[in-house]
Amino acid sequence: MRRSERPQPALGKAIRQLREQRGLTQDDLAARASLTGRTLSAIETGKANPTWATVTDIAAALGISLSMLARTAEGD
Repeated sequence: MRRSERPQPALGKAIRQLREQRGLTQDDLAARASLTGRTLSAIETGKANPTWATVTDIAAALGISLSMLARTAEGD
């Protein structure tokens, strides 16, 4: 996972919000998205920027579309 000087905190916050709404732990969601818990934590805290493929995997693991994830992030 590439670390960036331009973190995306709104995306991470949206992922965390949607994960918690579904009653999932970080480890649960990470496993569903084929990530490590550490990687998901870094994304949720804005310390790492995920690739589009990773964002797609996270959205699928949450059972939502990319557009819904984006709308949630924009609403922050």
